[in-house]
Amino acid sequence: MKIARAALLGAVTAALVLGTTACSGGSSASETEASSGAAATKTDIKVGFNPGPYREMFEGGIVPILEEEGYRVESVDFTDGIVVNTAVASGEIDANIMQHPVYLEFVNSQEGIDNEALVQIPTPRMALFRGKSTSLDDVKDGASVTVPNSPSNLYRGLLILRDAGLIDFEDVDDPNTADLSIITSNPHNLDITPIENAQQVPALQDVDYATIQGNFIVAGGLDYEDALAVEDQPIEFSNVVTVRAEDVDSEWAQAIKAAYQSPEFIEYIESDSQYDGYNLPEWFN
Repeated sequence: MKIARAALLGAVTAALVLGTTACSGGSSASETEASSGAAATKTDIKVGFNPGPYREMFEGGIVPILEEEGYRVESVDFTDGIVVNTAVASGEIDANIMQHPVYLEFVNSQEGIDNEALVQIPTPRMALFRGKSTSLDDVKDGASVTVPNSPSNLYRGLLILRDAGLIDFEDVDDPNTADLSIITSNPHNLDITPIENAQQVPALQDVDYATIQGNFIVAGGLDYEDALAVEDQPIEFSNVVTVRAEDVDSEWAQAIKAAYQSPEFIEYIESDSQYDGYNLPEWFN
């Protein structure tokens, strides 16, 4: 009896859905056309950023190109990587510029959203900086080290420490699953602590070393010339412009992509020494 009632309920629900679709069929086409027309003529673009160089890069090198094409652009600051992604997914903003594809995949999975990478952009590298200790020549036993607390960026921090000969660990297929348990060798008994990215520069005075994400290096006023080691950044950790998956092929999104890949933007980056040493996208030449 319960099965029959469940089947009946399912049939009624399906009928309601079909009936609603059929009844609205006459206006659906016009509404779709209107929606498509609005999308095609969209000229206002709102872009979100976390602390770092990406807003300055965008406003200095990309916005002038977009404005010449008739777009009006608004920049919005966020302090949290999750919130700036859910803001894209909900349509509060149109795009964000603050993350690499590995982190994007992590947030999509965690939040159940469908954002997508549009185009890679020049990205400052993660680096190892000294705090209370002055060099890597004589690392003291139990020296304190901070790494970013998001798994993928923690993994990047561990890669730098491994390349510097301070630890060893088992590689993982998915950096989003990384944690300190993958470490297999720690001869200096380093006290490695994951902390919030934004806290690493202020906390530098209280620890011996820190592996710090590139945008926070720039935002925190640190100089790469003072770094003890700089990552050999894998391309999957090079940052991207992020939009909703359904917007990737829109005119405005493709206009952003074309602006980043334009000779004008390439010249903008090459002419400004503050971008020296950035990891450049594959399309950059």
